[in-house]
Amino acid sequence: MEKRDYYEILGVSKNATKEEIKKAYRKQAIKFHPDKNPGDKKAEENFKEAAEAYEVLSNEEKKARYDRFGHAGMSGSSGGFSGRDMTMDDIFSSFGDIFGDAFGGFGAFGGSRRGGKRVSKGSNLRVKVKLNLHEVANGAEKKIKVTKYDTCETCGGTGAADAQSMSTCSTCHGSGHVTRLTNTMLGQMQTSSVCPSCGGEGKIITKKCLTCYGEGIVQKEDIIKINIPAGVAKGMQMTVGGKGNAPRRGGVNGDLLVVIDEEDHPDLIREGNDLIFNLFISIPDAILGTHVEVPTVDNNVKIKIDPGTQPGKILRLRGKGLPEVNGYGHGDLLVNVNVWIPKTITREEAKTIEKFRESESFEPKPDKDDKGFFERMRGYFE
Repeated sequence: MEKRDYYEILGVSKNATKEEIKKAYRKQAIKFHPDKNPGDKKAEENFKEAAEAYEVLSNEEKKARYDRFGHAGMSGSSGGFSGRDMTMDDIFSSFGDIFGDAFGGFGAFGGSRRGGKRVSKGSNLRVKVKLNLHEVANGAEKKIKVTKYDTCETCGGTGAADAQSMSTCSTCHGSGHVTRLTNTMLGQMQTSSVCPSCGGEGKIITKKCLTCYGEGIVQKEDIIKINIPAGVAKGMQMTVGGKGNAPRRGGVNGDLLVVIDEEDHPDLIREGNDLIFNLFISIPDAILGTHVEVPTVDNNVKIKIDPGTQPGKILRLRGKGLPEVNGYGHGDLLVNVNVWIPKTITREEAKTIEKFRESESFEPKPDKDDKGFFERMRGYFE
């Protein structure tokens, strides 16, 4: 199913401020919150859809990429973070504080069905992957070696030496937050905040794990396999969910952000999804015509040079460019024909060319309809 526009989902314009985007998301999240719509799968999908839209539009960098490339620019397959693919706890952990304390936490509509304890999320990792033109054109599978924080296997991420070394917090009774009633001119107001004793974890460690020293995470190297789709461009960023750092003492892993870089091709120049090749032919070939081979991404193809071909002529090989990322169609290969003028010639060659100079066929006859190379090139890319 085709994704809806993020601005349409939240009901805001492209010029909306951060506060307007946040307010619009809050309105949608309240409307479709699972606790208000128990058992309603459509409401749950709308809830996840709104979370996905907010995750992108509330981030300046992601919003800029989305405005430029649309859904295709967010990742290799689905636009980066996908609210539809995350669990409710993932969404609550990421955006749980957007409602402030007034509602006792994000999930507090129906009595804090997640115990009110906020789930931590690990930090993201960012790596740069360089692709050659063949990989850009055909897609690539890459294995990336990263050093990151992972869940401690000794304690299972709890940070405690054993089960007996962890007890329920006596202040919040395991909920991770404390609730207070405040008298105001409008009556009593209930507010909720993170428990100061356990830091919102609901547990107190009495004896720390000797492997991670109570942190619940250890640093290690990992090999991560990623599939990069065809047609990506330099500066695009993919998001591989859950492959970032693990959080301290349990929660949701951060993401791996993969920034695309490109190697220069020795013969082909990229312009969007089109490729440009500068072809040099001799004066006789330009006059008499010939057949030449030109490179494409994967192989060489033979093309015809018509007799009387002028310098600066553009030959378009349709479909020989790069594919649209996550879309249909290909760009073209544009062959820019240049006529090579030798700097030195022999005396015999000079005599022959002198005869050409006197011939009427060699008198310049400019084509008044020819706007010139630069004008024609501008027309191709506008």
